[in-house]
Amino acid sequence: MAVPPSPAASTRSATSVPPAEVAGRLRLCATRLARRLRQEAATGLTPSQLALLAVVERDGPLTLGALADSERVAPPTITRVVAKLEEAGLLARERDARDRRVVRVAVTPAARTLLAASRRRKTGWLTARLQHLPDAEIAQLDAAVAILERVLEDPL
Repeated sequence: MAVPPSPAASTRSATSVPPAEVAGRLRLCATRLARRLRQEAATGLTPSQLALLAVVERDGPLTLGALADSERVAPPTITRVVAKLEEAGLLARERDARDRRVVRVAVTPAARTLLAASRRRKTGWLTARLQHLPDAEIAQLDAAVAILERVLEDPL
């Protein structure tokens, strides 16, 4: 799905970089950055397990069905990942007080600690890299981040 053209799209000059070229470079850069940040996480978890924990921390407690929908994976996959995280003491199952048939998973204090430490390591690595840039480039990155946030929030 493509992002609808912005009003600025009609004001591009003939010397502007084509959006498809920028998109290709951005995709590659974002992929490499995401890979590097995953390496910095140093949690001992797979990227899928770490992502699932972050979703449960942000949106939970969640049923396994809601979690499968959120992560766009099959219920058996969620069941396996949740079982491993539960075995590691990072997720706990909770029965619904009104309907005992409904079970939700929630992060444990150990998971919150692990996620916070992982975020600190990743932010620290990125901060150390950015500190070597001139102030003008930091400002350019700040502006680019605002644009990326808008692109990601834009409903398609």
